[in-house]
Amino acid sequence: MIHREKTKKLTARGGVFLIRLMFFLAAPFPLLSGCLPPLSMRGAESYYITGTREQREMFAALFDLLRAEEAAGPERFSVILEIAGEYGRIKDYGRLINFLDAQIKENPGDPYTAWYLLMIASAYDAEDAPGAAAVYFDLIVKNYPDLQVRGEPVHFIALKRLITLVDNPARLVWYYEELLSRFSDKIDSGEIYFLLGRAYERIGDWNAAIAAYSRFLPWYGTVIQGFPDAYTYAKQLVDFNNSPKDWTFESLAALVSAIKDALQTGNDRRLWSYRAKVNFFDRSWGQEEDRIDGFAGFNLSSFMRGNQIRYADELDESSNANEAWLRTWGWSLSITTWYLYFRKINFPLNPEIHGRWEWAGVYYGEKW
Repeated sequence: MIHREKTKKLTARGGVFLIRLMFFLAAPFPLLSGCLPPLSMRGAESYYITGTREQREMFAALFDLLRAEEAAGPERFSVILEIAGEYGRIKDYGRLINFLDAQIKENPGDPYTAWYLLMIASAYDAEDAPGAAAVYFDLIVKNYPDLQVRGEPVHFIALKRLITLVDNPARLVWYYEELLSRFSDKIDSGEIYFLLGRAYERIGDWNAAIAAYSRFLPWYGTVIQGFPDAYTYAKQLVDFNNSPKDWTFESLAALVSAIKDALQTGNDRRLWSYRAKVNFFDRSWGQEEDRIDGFAGFNLSSFMRGNQIRYADELDESSNANEAWLRTWGWSLSITTWYLYFRKINFPLNPEIHGRWEWAGVYYGEKW
């Protein structure tokens, strides 16, 4: 029997890697175990005792300590962590995973199972096996009570990794909701509300998506990696949802016809009534697309007074099934050429509006 003082010496070698492994943090999984004999059989140790002579002596000592701790508890847990930490230090992730999996199977009531699963998931992550890692992280949060790992909840660590590993929107919705309801003090809630809205969009639940985006808007200034225009995108959807939408046209042809008629007759009030009442923009070509409603304060009549605004017979050649531009000229402005911008409405939440057309903005000057 090895004296417990030896455990302290072993801790210095294995503990450092274990801490790093805990926070390496990453879905069916290629279990490496299942063909190994139970650890309670001494012959099994021929597989687990590995490495250099010094390492083999160390593992032998640790397994002696493990056999001495038959009941699940803090002392047995400490020895298991030392063994797992040593496998991690030498990057023997296969033995690490098999060892911990065997512990879980032989001691199903062990209160530290969630921690073992976290180490298995982290090992798969280190092995660049995100699918396997995600399965274990998911297992932790759905099937085991929470534990603290170095001051952090195991469930929180797993959820944070899962939202980067999983692409299934229904599963992402569940993970985001868990983070918001249980760990709001540990996350950027603005970021999670936006990502939740995106996930709801992907599964077609537009009411829930709008609700999530509405919760996101107060978090102005939140930076969403991969979504530089997140705030504008969410605001446009929420504002459009809350608007009467009474300016839309059934078809592009009907919209363009009404616009041309208003221009032909010089009826600025009628022309102005056709514009989108939310998310309308005016900008120069190449200007950043974050300027919205800048045109709303203009007196359109001042740009039409005394002028006959002319327009092209046909839409611009770059127009397509979802967007169109009409070149107009003769406006009383230093830039006399305006391109009126029309777009098809993408709003599945309201089938009566989805697919209709709106006059959404103005581009100043000739196209580049």
